[in-house]
Amino acid sequence: MIPRTPSLYADTAVPAPETPPLDGDRRTMVAVIGGGFTGLSTALHLAERGVDVTLIEAYAPGWGASGRNGGQVNPGLKHDPDQVEKDHGTDLGRRMIALSWNAPNAVFALIERHQLRCEALQSGTIRAGSRGAAAASVRASAEQGMRRGMPVALLEGAALAEAVGHDRYECAMLDRSGGHVNPLSYARELARVAIRQGAKIHGETQATRLRLDGGAWQVETPRGTITAEHVVIATNGYSGDLWPGLRRSIVPAYSAIAATAPLAEHLAARIMPIRSSLYEMGRSTIYYRVDANNRLLIGGRSAQRDIAGPDALGHLRAYAERLWPALKNVQWSHGWSGQPAITPDYYPHLHAPAPNLLIALGYSGRGVAMSTVMGMLLAKRIAEGEAARLDMPLTDIRTIPLHGMWKTAVYARLAYNRVVDRMGRLRL
Repeated sequence: MIPRTPSLYADTAVPAPETPPLDGDRRTMVAVIGGGFTGLSTALHLAERGVDVTLIEAYAPGWGASGRNGGQVNPGLKHDPDQVEKDHGTDLGRRMIALSWNAPNAVFALIERHQLRCEALQSGTIRAGSRGAAAASVRASAEQGMRRGMPVALLEGAALAEAVGHDRYECAMLDRSGGHVNPLSYARELARVAIRQGAKIHGETQATRLRLDGGAWQVETPRGTITAEHVVIATNGYSGDLWPGLRRSIVPAYSAIAATAPLAEHLAARIMPIRSSLYEMGRSTIYYRVDANNRLLIGGRSAQRDIAGPDALGHLRAYAERLWPALKNVQWSHGWSGQPAITPDYYPHLHAPAPNLLIALGYSGRGVAMSTVMGMLLAKRIAEGEAARLDMPLTDIRTIPLHGMWKTAVYARLAYNRVVDRMGRLRL
């Protein structure tokens, strides 16, 4: 049985394709475990290459954070380009920068190529700073992007206020490659097209055991076993103990979103008039956008549990009303949460811990774009072999010390971050 996860997307997304549970044993070239963006992109791009691929998902495609996130198609990595080159060297660093900052273009090209119905709008991403270190960080990001010829611009003063509909921020960087989608529709459309290209996708099929037997991988499920030459694990923030240490290598911190009912045209026109998505620089990140139906969606960190309804997200609603006082009398129709995966170094992690086994996870707020292109990389690696150049590093799985205390640590960090943000003493 698929647990109900109420959200705006669950009420408005395109219908899900048929993904019946696996029933019986199956042989396939590639088994993909996880039906979020990483797994679906991997399956689609393998199927397009003519590779026999079978994807299993414990619930339904897009059930996890892929179908519950803010829908922002953000360019880049968590770290700025100069830091990426410092951390990974000039050659790999520059390839990582090129891959990640072009990731939104890859997403929107994929949507256009397959005519995916997901409310896609490539209207740009705004990275905003209110003052102090946050504003300085935004200026540094813009300078590094412009120095590299990226499609970015620094917004200040009247131009910034006109773009967002209020005057809270000192400066912001507009990256025109970004945008937004209905993420659950995007996931379901990726599944639909992957099936059309020949992939087999099975929902309500949990991988219970993974083992290597005589050179072939055996993926055990409640109602059958998949025998495969290659396996991809793409379970991200919902990773369990299928592979040793994986669950304890990331923090599945909850993020929550509140959404208004459709706003009147005259009011919607005053909120994010250029229809870009926006996220704030700071320790307590807030992000928001206006969707295709004139609803404001605003998100951020929340209670570390599943949320169902807007009443539990009063802090997000109050913040929106401070930005746009005209929202004080509007109806808030939805509130929900999901678990993206945060890595200790804030880089996506790509692992190859055993022969013909690949794992990708940990996008730290860049999941829509980065998980899509990570799926492309995984498909390339499998189809072309180890000689295929990867534009992300292969790393060992490193468990986080005292991982069992992650919820307590997240609560403490959130409380600290809110205080620091309010006082304006930001270290980014």
